[in-house]
Amino acid sequence: MNISAAGVPAHERVYRQLRDEVLFGDLVPGDAVTIQGLVARLGAGMTPVREALRRLTAEGALEFQGNRRICVPVLDAAALNEVTYARLALEPELAARACARIEIARIAALSQVDAALDAALAAGDLRGYLMRNHRFHAMLFEQAQAPVLTELAVGLWLRFGPSLRAVLTSAGPPDLPDRHKDLLSALAARDAQAAAQAIRQDIAQGMEAIAAALPD
Repeated sequence: MNISAAGVPAHERVYRQLRDEVLFGDLVPGDAVTIQGLVARLGAGMTPVREALRRLTAEGALEFQGNRRICVPVLDAAALNEVTYARLALEPELAARACARIEIARIAALSQVDAALDAALAAGDLRGYLMRNHRFHAMLFEQAQAPVLTELAVGLWLRFGPSLRAVLTSAGPPDLPDRHKDLLSALAARDAQAAAQAIRQDIAQGMEAIAAALPD
């Protein structure tokens, strides 16, 4: 039967698991996977694994190398520059739109996620930090009510997530101002310009840390 116990089709379950492994850096840049290896590791059938890999390759999270091997792309300076440019174009706009629509209860929920993010970072739980950081931004995007822009922004995270995990693992978290707190203050004040600027600075900090860690 091709349905999990939770009622999610196997191909979707496999896709979500692999997506999260890429997104949160369990698979690091350069790591290769094979269909047969994933079938054995995930206990899934050949068809759902193939479908998940097809989707992730189309999204740029994985790339085909031949010989039935698929790997997590190694982000070079040119690709990072493109991803940074796209994030800076999309995410501040989403933050500004969210500022006009978000309810007080959702700001409180964002604050709770941010507190959990801080706790994970303090405990050295990098995966927990990355999961909550992604959740924080995803919740913000949802409030913008801009599905096309949100889909584009979410797709970009698959391209830099593994590199961010690698940077945090090797260098530790950078000692930088917390732009999430600035964003939360801007949302509470309904200051769209300040919200956009907070996200712009948050993106710049993270992407600059990745750029500094790239090999020359």
